[in-house]
Amino acid sequence: MIGRNLVETVLGAVVLMVAGIFVYFFQQTAQVRATQGYAVTASFAKIGGLAKGSDVRISGIKVGTVTGQRLDPKTFDAVVTMTIAPEVKLPADTTAAVDSEGILGGKYVRLEPGRAAETIPSGGLIRKTRDYRSLEDQVGEIIFLATGGEKK
Repeated sequence: MIGRNLVETVLGAVVLMVAGIFVYFFQQTAQVRATQGYAVTASFAKIGGLAKGSDVRISGIKVGTVTGQRLDPKTFDAVVTMTIAPEVKLPADTTAAVDSEGILGGKYVRLEPGRAAETIPSGGLIRKTRDYRSLEDQVGEIIFLATGGEKK
């Protein structure tokens, strides 16, 4: 009986240790930690379920993290706060858009850098934004265009 309990205890410890190694490996390789850097904000009419901790990407490369969101009490727009990696200097005419990783994928902020020589400072605002367009919105637009754009 004592030998059996000892074997179960050792096996349990090995399973927990392997699980701990997988969690550590995942955390180190999946970039789930918030990006350190400078903060910028952008306002959107619709963010479509964008969550705190979501990626901020340029050309598909993660360059930041969504660190917060709030409702502007005057315009009722969603104000999204992001942290951008310090080595990425965003031009002043950068455009921010809320995008989806696919039908079932999560949301992220896609940045499209402009060509301005001036950059957005820490605590600055991305002035050009594009709101989230859901699949339903896109299908509705296609149907509207396919039917000749006539309202009934």
